[in-house]
Amino acid sequence: MSGALDGLEPALVWERFSELTRLARPSKKEGPAREHVLAWAAARGLGADTDTEGNVVVGVPATSGREGAPVVVLQAHLDMVCERDPGSPFDPREGRIGVLVDADWVLADGTTLGADNGIGVAIALAVVDDAAVEHGSLELLFTVSEEQGLDGAKALDATLVSGRRLINIDGTSDCALTVGCAGSDHTTLRFPLSVGAIPPDATVLRVELSGGMGGHSGEDITAGRLNALKGLGRILAAAFDAAPFGLVRFEGGVSRNAIPREAQAVVAVNGEPAFERSAEAGLAALQRDHTDERLTLTFERADAGTGADIESTRRALDLISAIPTGVIAMSPRLPDAVETSISLTVARTEADELQLSAMARSSNAAALDELLVRMRELARSTGAAIDVRRSYPPWEPRLDSALLRTATATFERVFGSEPELTVVHGGLECAVLGVKLEGVEMVSIGPEIVGPHAPGERVRISSTQRAYRLLGALLDDLSR
Repeated sequence: MSGALDGLEPALVWERFSELTRLARPSKKEGPAREHVLAWAAARGLGADTDTEGNVVVGVPATSGREGAPVVVLQAHLDMVCERDPGSPFDPREGRIGVLVDADWVLADGTTLGADNGIGVAIALAVVDDAAVEHGSLELLFTVSEEQGLDGAKALDATLVSGRRLINIDGTSDCALTVGCAGSDHTTLRFPLSVGAIPPDATVLRVELSGGMGGHSGEDITAGRLNALKGLGRILAAAFDAAPFGLVRFEGGVSRNAIPREAQAVVAVNGEPAFERSAEAGLAALQRDHTDERLTLTFERADAGTGADIESTRRALDLISAIPTGVIAMSPRLPDAVETSISLTVARTEADELQLSAMARSSNAAALDELLVRMRELARSTGAAIDVRRSYPPWEPRLDSALLRTATATFERVFGSEPELTVVHGGLECAVLGVKLEGVEMVSIGPEIVGPHAPGERVRISSTQRAYRLLGALLDDLSR
């Protein structure tokens, strides 16, 4: 175990989690984590199957006396969002996470921690090794590419899973049972740039906006954090009025479901002093309007031979400004819950095309359709092409399910209070598995995780203890 986690309880959970922090597991490249799980299963004589997508199902026999209980599926995803501060010596993409303990929290030094969803994987493995946990037959379902649109769950070979009671261990609150989640759509607007040679008297500048807090584009959408792509677009639009320029590149964002922390642009400008003065004023306005405390704007000379002309640059900046980002509607049924949101998450410039990708979320399927109509209209009005990926539907609550009744009773017995029933504004694989596994009943649990998808991600130790205790008690109750 990593020395930082020595002595933490439950010891089995932190041992398994420590092992995962030393494995590279970005989305689509989860091979080391998958092989780790398969080796763990083989060492215990457990059968395991892998489908063509790379999802793993491990069969676990019931403990003595519980053989007649229905099969329960424990589900978590192997991949993580790999973000790092530019100056950090650590890099999750290479399996290097500097684990720290700060009071009641486990966190990482300058990177994402991967508690989303490594702690869920660790909890599932730990209950199998824990002789004190009584359970019926289990199927451990470890999916891949969750952070890339739930792709692993979508491609799951459903014949590998026989259980129809599923406990997802990707929740983020030990006070709640999650019973639903938002669905999502992904759109990419491809705007054509009219590109030509940069005038010889123009100055080429690289402009970077950095220091944003970032975070989960669903769970953190109400936190007042800057979207760096929108922020830099706003700065450039104001600077364009003071000193028109040609856009060479506009880029930022690393994940379709994370709030961009940094954005960069390369511009060819006449009137460099006026451009920089206006851009600095734009930064000051962003600092007043958002909760991010470390926003910085830097300028440096760059080289480029071609760039967009003034007119297509203006239209590109208008498009960046027009893409909606933030909360669109609050839930009419759940207090203080977001129903619908959208976020501009990734921008790239390739040759003569600016690509702007956005992710829309809603627990209301009709609202997702309405947002898609808006994005199509925006594409038509600006002359952009649009690519649409209908990612996954909402997971709608089944409040009458037998699994939920048992989970609620277990929670009340263990903690002496009723659980909150929540519908999260992020995506959970239950949205897809509910379709893939006909007749399945599902509930999601997990410890408190703060700031997933950005450096500073942390998981609460005491909450992990509560979540593990709840899962053990629930497996006991379900197998009686």
